[in-house]
Amino acid sequence: MERRMGLREAKTVVVKVGTRILTHETGKLNFRVMEKIVRELADLKNQGKDVLFVSSGAVGAGIGRLGLSRKPQSTREKQAVAAVGQGLLIQMYEKLFSEYGLIVAQVLLTRDDFNDRKRYLNSRNTLKTLLEFGVVPVINENDTVAVEEIEFGDNDSLSALVASVIDADLLVLLTDIDGLYSGNPREDKNACLISIVDGITPEIKKMAGKASEMLGTGGMVTKVAAAEIAMNSGIPMVIANGRMPDVLQRILDGEPVGTLFCAREKCLDGRKRWIAYGQSPHGLLVVDRGAKKALVEDGKSLLPSGIIDVQGDFEQGDMVAIRDQDGNELARGLVNYTAGELRVIKGMRTEKASEALHKPCGEAVHRNNMVVSS
Repeated sequence: MERRMGLREAKTVVVKVGTRILTHETGKLNFRVMEKIVRELADLKNQGKDVLFVSSGAVGAGIGRLGLSRKPQSTREKQAVAAVGQGLLIQMYEKLFSEYGLIVAQVLLTRDDFNDRKRYLNSRNTLKTLLEFGVVPVINENDTVAVEEIEFGDNDSLSALVASVIDADLLVLLTDIDGLYSGNPREDKNACLISIVDGITPEIKKMAGKASEMLGTGGMVTKVAAAEIAMNSGIPMVIANGRMPDVLQRILDGEPVGTLFCAREKCLDGRKRWIAYGQSPHGLLVVDRGAKKALVEDGKSLLPSGIIDVQGDFEQGDMVAIRDQDGNELARGLVNYTAGELRVIKGMRTEKASEALHKPCGEAVHRNNMVVSS
């Protein structure tokens, strides 16, 4: 209960609402739920809190505007419908929030906005400035061009990245079930709600896989992945039922609502967060057992001598994933060589690597530019 009560002190709150909450089974927008969510967010603003709202629903708004009798199936249809719906969605939020005297700003982001360090920091500065102006940022993935989000992410990872980039105090994911269960409660009578999660263990990931059947492809799996980003960024996260009356206030009052994922005390700094989560890996390095021990247990840099395979096409300074021979991801980091250079010097000691490349050689990935998986 003490950890729940700590949520009362949250000043900056990111709230994400998914498509399944915002739309009817027809795919069209559920205005009653939209009004409820906006009212709760406005009340948080009246309490002096900074609120950022990550909202899906562009496709649902487009379905209604175009008068479609079915949900779009192909990617091109989804993107086209989202292009129609996005403007309508922000127009609706503008109207609803204005009834409470609040100004909103539309912020459309793509993965590229996080991949590049300068754009990442610029996104942070823009969001921070909007909050200083008292504005409620209404954030969405740019569905018109972001194929991956429409099919898989459903804004869960985006909301965690937004929370991380602005150093939020709390992330709330509102969905259509009460939280993370030990199994699918609609099929398993013994499935129970998990109230508090202290770490993302293999058991927790297994639970998410079972529960995801209720949410559609990837539903709970992506929410647990978002929790991992938030927790490692020092931000608590709650998954709760968005249709519950006063759900946001109850969470912030410390009530045992939904599933609380507790923040890690030793969290990543801003730059390490960007390395770990702000971008997708450009390639893959497979390392031997000695290098695995050096990275995971000893906190060392990765040397070319420990690399046994290089996959992908990347340039110096790109972020790569580092895995062991069993396929387990050990770390992510900024590489000091191109893929071609590493294919030449993999497995070589420093002296031999220098001779092979005709230039001084050092670490393949320096420990200061690396984040080891927890």
